Amino acid sequence: MRKTKAKKRHLLPDPKFNDTLVTRFVNNLMLDGKKSTAFKVFYDAIDIVEQRKEDDEKSALEVWKDALTNVMPHVEVRSRRVGGATFQIPMQIRPDRKISMAMKWLIKYSRSRNEKSMAQKLAAEILAAAKEEGAAVKKKTETHRMAEANKAFSHFRF
Repeated sequence: MRKTKAKKRHLLPDPKFNDTLVTRFVNNLMLDGKKSTAFKVFYDAIDIVEQRKEDDEKSALEVWKDALTNVMPHVEVRSRRVGGATFQIPMQIRPDRKISMAMKWLIKYSRSRNEKSMAQKLAAEILAAAKEEGAAVKKKTETHRMAEANKAFSHFRF
């Protein structure tokens, strides 16, 4: 790297749950700088999860955190040129990248669902991910399968 490493910005916790992870999720969910709309969508989705969840001991926020954990990948493949060939090399993922990938996948696949509102789409994807099903969890298993298939090239790690 030529320049110094960028400083890590600390996020303020969200107003309802007092959790910085929620703020981080809402920042990924936000479109066109409309943070209040993104918070409303998230809180509405959490309310829907509260109504539809099967496990009565867990709160809706805990269900969401379980869903995030189920979507989090542990390994990924990275391209690396060795000689003339490009190899897909499996690598461990940093903890902060794991979280951000899980959030992005959860949001991406909830947007592609076909419920009425974004809050309903997000709630449905959260509930599916909490039960270890749905498109976001499928993406995680696909990523792990790719890493497993390319395990032979792991000695090229940098």
